[in-house]
Amino acid sequence: PAEQRIQRAGTRITTQLSALGTLRGALSLLQTSVSGLKTANAFQARRADSSDKSVFDASATSSAASGSYSVEVIQLASAQKLASGPYVGGPASEVGTGTLTVSSGGKAFQVAVTDSSNTLAGIRDAINAAPDNGIVQATLIQAVDGARLVLTARQGGAGSAIQVDATGGDGGLDALLYNPGGVTSLTEIAPARNAEAIIEGFTVQSPTNTLSEAIDGVSLTLAAAKPGTTLQLTVSNDDGSTRDKVRKFVADLNNSMSTLAKLRAYDPNTRAAGPLLGDSMLRGIEDSLRRQVQAPSSTAAAPYSSLNSIGITLGADGTFSLDENRLSAALSGNYDAVGRLFGSTDGVAVRVADLLDRALRSDGQVSARSDSLQAGKKV
Repeated sequence: PAEQRIQRAGTRITTQLSALGTLRGALSLLQTSVSGLKTANAFQARRADSSDKSVFDASATSSAASGSYSVEVIQLASAQKLASGPYVGGPASEVGTGTLTVSSGGKAFQVAVTDSSNTLAGIRDAINAAPDNGIVQATLIQAVDGARLVLTARQGGAGSAIQVDATGGDGGLDALLYNPGGVTSLTEIAPARNAEAIIEGFTVQSPTNTLSEAIDGVSLTLAAAKPGTTLQLTVSNDDGSTRDKVRKFVADLNNSMSTLAKLRAYDPNTRAAGPLLGDSMLRGIEDSLRRQVQAPSSTAAAPYSSLNSIGITLGADGTFSLDENRLSAALSGNYDAVGRLFGSTDGVAVRVADLLDRALRSDGQVSARSDSLQAGKKV
């Protein structure tokens, strides 16, 4: 009998430890939901919409101001490309010897071309292998009239124009010179050009096709030039993201409350009892959670001072439901007020988060109970 009592006690402790793990999981799930609602920043999400995404797309941060802006994309940024004349002998054609100095975007490197690397292919390889070369890419294009060396700037924009100078050697490298205002043996096949757009009547430029400083908190990604056509950029509150967070909160709240109810449930017909039936800690957490969810917020703005006012109500079956129409009306009516209902000092999400943090922290109620049961199990 003594051994049986010990076994029963051990089984009971194991069952309760498992139940506490289930409780911790349910509360942690809800904790994740409220963490995305408990600050004012959570309700400052903005969205940016382009009237024609084939021309430009946009994104916005919480610092962006709501509004509408006119945008005309004049041109896209491009990286300069230069091509040599044709060499009918192909990649093995001899060009010359000497030293090439290539510059772009304020940086430069040198390439020594010797008798062993004086072919078109050899010069291409020497340029690409130069240890200081992070500014141009050399390639060969085989055309019907011969092979051509093509130099492409690795960075776009007007500030990354390429210049090629040659010194020493046999003079054959003069065929690769490119010095605007001086000798330009190479042919420009794509210009070094900044992206350009007109926003609200003002000209904006960028070395890339991303305009990130033209409008505070807004980044434009240009996809196509369409001069003469004025498009619209609209920056607004991200209602969709907020609705998703509120929906998840309600769903996780119901899941958590359902789990807590099962842990303390009792079926009089089968006399089956939940592992935490009659547990004062569980009852305290459950009652406090329901109270904090339903209580009005003293720091919210009327008329949205309770969850009920935005369409979250408690039904007779003990579950919470969300009226999507009332939530949409509240977000449209006063988006910031809904944010204060959740994320102000006495906001619902702030109160619930505080309750869950106290219950789940390392020295909280759930951990203390688990530690106590573990100690009893060892005895």
